[in-house]
Order: sequence, then structure tokens, then C-alpha cells
Amino acid sequence: MNAILKKAKPMATNPAPSPTPRTGGQILVRQLIAHGVKQLFCVPGESYLAVLDALHDADIAVTVCRQEGGAAMMAEAQGKLTGQPGICFVTRGPGATNASAGVHIAHQDSTPLILFVGQVARGAKGREAFQELDYRAVFGTMAKWVVDIDDPARLPELVSRAFHVATSGRPGPVVVALPEDMLTATASVADALPYQVAETHPGVPALQELGERLQAAERPVVILGGSRWSEQAVRNVSTFAEAWQLPVYCSFRRQMLFPASHASYAGDLGLGVNPKLLARIRASDLVLVLGGRLSEIPSQGYELFSIPNPEQPMVHMHADADELGSLYRPAQAIHATPQAMAAALARLLPAAAPRWSAHTQAARAEYLAWSDPAPIRIPGSLQMGEVMQHLKEALPADTIFCNGAGNFATWVHRFWPFTHYASQLAPTSGSMGYGLPAGVGAKRLWPEREVVVFAGDGDFLMHGQEFATAVQYGLPLIVVLLDNAMYGTIRMHQEREYPGRISATELKNPDFKAYAQAFGGHGERVERTEDFAPALARARASGLPALLHCLIDPQAITPTGTLDGIRTAALARD
Repeated sequence: MNAILKKAKPMATNPAPSPTPRTGGQILVRQLIAHGVKQLFCVPGESYLAVLDALHDADIAVTVCRQEGGAAMMAEAQGKLTGQPGICFVTRGPGATNASAGVHIAHQDSTPLILFVGQVARGAKGREAFQELDYRAVFGTMAKWVVDIDDPARLPELVSRAFHVATSGRPGPVVVALPEDMLTATASVADALPYQVAETHPGVPALQELGERLQAAERPVVILGGSRWSEQAVRNVSTFAEAWQLPVYCSFRRQMLFPASHASYAGDLGLGVNPKLLARIRASDLVLVLGGRLSEIPSQGYELFSIPNPEQPMVHMHADADELGSLYRPAQAIHATPQAMAAALARLLPAAAPRWSAHTQAARAEYLAWSDPAPIRIPGSLQMGEVMQHLKEALPADTIFCNGAGNFATWVHRFWPFTHYASQLAPTSGSMGYGLPAGVGAKRLWPEREVVVFAGDGDFLMHGQEFATAVQYGLPLIVVLLDNAMYGTIRMHQEREYPGRISATELKNPDFKAYAQAFGGHGERVERTEDFAPALARARASGLPALLHCLIDPQAITPTGTLDGIRTAALARD
């Protein structure tokens, strides 16, 4: 595993206070090192120059980005892949508000992230000084904790708390404000010990009750979601599913939590979900929810399960006790973290052969038929079904796929078989522009892994400037950009609700091949199906960040639907 995943070893005893006074910037950087930080992302600003100076001599790789939203998304991506807080530094005011997009992703995706923000000098607070913001007010509803550190001597204490808060219970973002004069003030203070993440284990009575519920069921299902997972936890849940022959579904954009190659895997609860999948879950008589919250998208607009009392008996297992019963009143609530729960489930064996093997086999067959790209035909000269089939044949199984938001993402989530943990970067918050920064974050973390970014034309240009970051750091990721000259998802909804009344969804796009080349990357234009495979091969061989500009017929709005079809259906309905 990459060295960035390793935490510093705890010291045997508490360190003595440093006899030499250090600046707040030096103390802060030393805390990052103590907590195992190897990389961080930033857009520089004068409000935290003292930190930048301290980083000059530190063993931390600094990635300078082109926009604070991209920087925060890169940090969030690393937090999603590793389970350790992604680290981002931005300047005050506009820098902080630009970064809020990444903070919101971390909040809704339950990702550990620490955003350090420059702040005005302590004596200027409350006067609406240059670029001053009240960070508690700005970030209070989307961060687990917001703290303004006024005393450099408290940096070890409060930064340590930031790491613990970001990773405990339901993980999420923490925002730390740093007054610029605090960072230049000095203090003599000991460094904190490395943070430790506590695992909450299920009790023996809870596991016994769960086993009894399973033995009594006829059509049970498992839904996996949330964060705080690991590669070993995925293996343990696979062992559990195999022993009990359970059909397993993944929550929205959480497919990396269970291998698609497993005989128990039956699909994901996302957008445009397989109707047969939904029917099978509705017909179940026991629903095991492990790690997830069953929020709006996986619950299909909160209609898959009744609130607060689901019709199907539900066993809800979650790392945060506050999530248990917050929406759904479970028949059994188990307060346990996914890793601890998965380890316990792997040891929970059935007393007799499960009765529902045919139920699981049928669910698996439905998934295989739904995820086969071969029958898919869309309008135009570029057939994305064949493109996806070629990607499955050409790319390593552990390729990291990244995407933002838009109908284009359906091609990845429906047709790419995720078989490895830490191979998916996709915002459950539905944030556009996420894919490219996430790809940069992934490639900085694991340069040996292949990284593919799927993007739409509108989606890509939200943070397309971060292609320059990929070039600057020599990160040979590949962007597959699907261009239909519109905000396609909004246009689809527009045609459904206001057929034929096109408004504010058309786009005039640049030559994306030239765009990539202008930054110093590799660019290709792909107009026909037969052009894709050789273009991909050249991109992979280039050793450069590459972009494949794929021209998609505007009618091909989904794998199985067209704009004209949606409009016709809407007019007939009205």
C-alpha cells in the first residue's frame, strides 16, 4: 500500500513541550506530520503565508491547484479512497466560498476532510475586514465542526480534535480557520500524539438476534453504503454473503463496496435503476442495511421504504448512533462501524442451508442482463455500449473511475463492473465538475493505478482548468469527455416537464482536443465507434494527461431513451 496510507507510530510517552518557540505556522505543519499527512492540496493565499513557509522544509507533498473548489475535491477524493482526512488549504473569503463545493460533497458523502482556511488578523475580526467571513455561519450546516484558532499554543489540541471529529462516527468535513497573525505568533508547546480511529463492535446478543432473523427469512436482501469501509471489510462482507447466499445491492455510487463479479451481487440503487431490482427489494421480507443512510437517491425519492415504519423488517447497522432511527424505525438497530460489523458478519454462519438460493440466483441474472452493454444502441455514429465493452476488455480491473454529475455517468455506473475497493470516485451529492479533480487526487495518491475520468461537456468545464494541474505534476490520467452540446440532464427534465420549450440548456463548446493540447496534454477527437479503441490506445501510450473528445448525438440522452421520445411521451401525457 502507498506510504500515504501509513500513520505515524504512536510515541511511548507524551512528548515534552518544545523548548524552542515556534510560529503558529510551524506548529500547525508539525501537527499534520504527527497525524500522518503525506499530501495536501491548496490554492496559495497571503492569509496563510506562514504555513506555506513552514511547508517549504516539511516532508509533505503540496499540490497547487487552479481553483479552490478543485483543490477541496482532490482532498475529498483522497479521503474517500483512504478513509483518512483529505487535507486542503485555501485563503479567506472567496477562497473559502470556492472551496465550499468540496466541503458539501464531503458532508453528503460522509468523507473525512479537513479544510484549513486563512482568516483575518485577530484584532480585525468583526469589522468586516478585507475578505472576512464568519466561518461558523458559512460552514456550520455542512461541516461536522468549525473552529477558529486564536492561540498558537492550542494548535496541537484543536488540530488533533479536527482529525478525530472528521473520522469518528459518520465521517465528514471539518473547517479550521487560521487568523494570519496567529500563524506568525510564537509558542512553546508539545506536538499531539497521532490520532486513532475508534471502531465500534456489535454485541453478541445483537449478532445472535440478527442470525435468528436471517434463519426465519424467506427473501432477505442486503444493501451496502456509507463510508468507513476497507478492503478487508469488503472481503468479510463477501464471505458473509457467500455463506448465507444473500443478494447484495450497493447504494448510490457505492459499487466499490462489493465486487460485481461475486455470485451474490445484484446491482446498485442509483438513478435510472433496474425496475426488477426495485421489485425484488419491495418483495423482500428482511432488509439488512449496512453502513448507509438510505437517503433520497438510494431510497428512490424516499418511496422505496415507508417512513418512519418500513413495511419490510429492517436491520440497520451504522457507525453513528444518531443515524439509527433518524428516518426509518428499524426492527433491529446495531450501532457498529462497517469494518467491525463486517468482521463479525464473516463469523456469523447459517445453522442450515439458506432457503433462498433461487431468489439470489434470479437477482444475479437480472443484474447481468441489465449491465450487459452489447444490446444497447443509441442514435449517432458513436455507440457508447461498444465503448464500454472495449473499456472492460482493455483496462485493468482495478482502474479508478471518476465522474461528476450528469446523464453521462450512467454509462459508468451501469456498465462498468466495479470489482475492487477504492476504485470509484463519484459524488453522492451530485456535484458537477468533480470527476477531473477527483482523478488528479487519485493519481497523486496512487500514480501506479490507471485513472479514467468520465465527464460531460457541461460537467467538465466546471473544473476543466485542473487539467493544467494534471499536466504540471505529470499525471497521465485519461478523460473520456462526452459532448452533446447541452446540459443534458436538465434538458431531459425540461423535455419531460415542459416539452419543446428549450431554455438555458444549450452550450457552445470549444475544441476539447485542442484544449487538452494547449495545456500540454494529449488530445483526441472521437466521432465514430471504430475510432475509440485506437484513440484510447494512443492516449494510454502517450504518458501524458489525455482527453478523448467524444461527440455524442444530442438525441442519445440516456442508454435507452431519446429526447424526441421523452418529448413525445410528455405531450401525450399532457
